[in-house]
Amino acid sequence: MLRSHIDHIVITAPSLEVGVEYVRQTLGVSPQAGGEHLRMGTHNAVLKLGEKLYLEVIAINPNAPQPDRPRWFRLDAPDASEPIRLATWIARTNDIYAAATASPIPLGEVEPMSRGQMNWLITLPADGSLPLQGIAPTLIQWPPGVHPADRLPESGCSLVSLEGFHPEAEKVISMLEAIGFAGNFHISPLPPDQRPYLVAHIQTPEGIRQLSAPC
Repeated sequence: MLRSHIDHIVITAPSLEVGVEYVRQTLGVSPQAGGEHLRMGTHNAVLKLGEKLYLEVIAINPNAPQPDRPRWFRLDAPDASEPIRLATWIARTNDIYAAATASPIPLGEVEPMSRGQMNWLITLPADGSLPLQGIAPTLIQWPPGVHPADRLPESGCSLVSLEGFHPEAEKVISMLEAIGFAGNFHISPLPPDQRPYLVAHIQTPEGIRQLSAPC
């Protein structure tokens, strides 16, 4: 049986420093340095949000060579009106090949990826786009017994819930049902002319805060 859960949420930014500062100002806690994704020419910072759950800030690594394909998460084509934002989320699955096949939304190919000594499988559209503008999740599968959140210190922060808003909300619902998703994600419809967006509600030492796109 297919099963999937929220794995992590993704903040994209014009630089890693800018993204980390946005999280620090919003949550009162700074993500720690993660590492480099050599195949994508990106680097990240990470913050634990619970058991097998974390936040990732990701940006183009200015010191890395240009990759031979579009970078993931639309980093090569950022939205000028929202240069830093909660861009998407990642769903962890127990069978990524079966889940990608079952999804009614095209998610791209299942490809291997790495950061330092960590290796995983992830779905990647060839053009670097985000499924349903990032409201539908990217899929990931970690090796048995391996998860990056296990290596992170407690941050005092935890993900309370994740909300998505999209004009085609029913497509997201169908996709999540197809991959056996269980978790605290809520999807609501928008009028056709409104831009999709995500909101993460996060418990912090100073109370609940929201991550989305800065106003």
